[in-house]
Amino acid sequence: MRHVVLFHSVYGLRPAVRAAADRLRAAGHRVVTPDLYGVAAADTVEEGFALLDKIGQEVVLDRARAALRDLPAQTVLAGFSMGAGVAGALLAERPDSAGLLLLHGTGGAPASARPGLPVQLHVADPDPYDAPDEIDEWQRAMTDAGVDLTVFRYPGVGHLFTDPDIAEYAPDAASATWPRVLAFLAAR
Repeated sequence: MRHVVLFHSVYGLRPAVRAAADRLRAAGHRVVTPDLYGVAAADTVEEGFALLDKIGQEVVLDRARAALRDLPAQTVLAGFSMGAGVAGALLAERPDSAGLLLLHGTGGAPASARPGLPVQLHVADPDPYDAPDEIDEWQRAMTDAGVDLTVFRYPGVGHLFTDPDIAEYAPDAASATWPRVLAFLAAR
């Protein structure tokens, strides 16, 4: 059993994030899904970016820190797209994290990744926000940092391919993702 914090995408705290958390809970994990916006989720990615701009990245990070405050140091940091970036940004402040689970985004620079840190990435191939060459470069940097990295690329799917409520949903890729995520968490 792991403690997991699961940060939402730029859309906000959508049903897909709650459903993912429920899936992880059903496997025995304790999962927190903080609302980093504090308002209703956006209906479009453009509205989501407008919300992020209005709320501000620092407020989002402060809310993420607050959500982590009472969680064990070994909590797995996880996120969807923008939430993967939040998880990656907070890694430096949470050096004892049990792992980094990145869904639909690389989570930023690996500067704070410690050797041996378990990291799992699930990403569309190609992805509109992380080009294949950028993912290759990120993967090399993570490997050079000595992390225990596993990358799953899903060809021909949209960015948020695990979200059944948007057009990008790819049921076969989503079905492949969740057993891999559960295996990752079970191994921690």
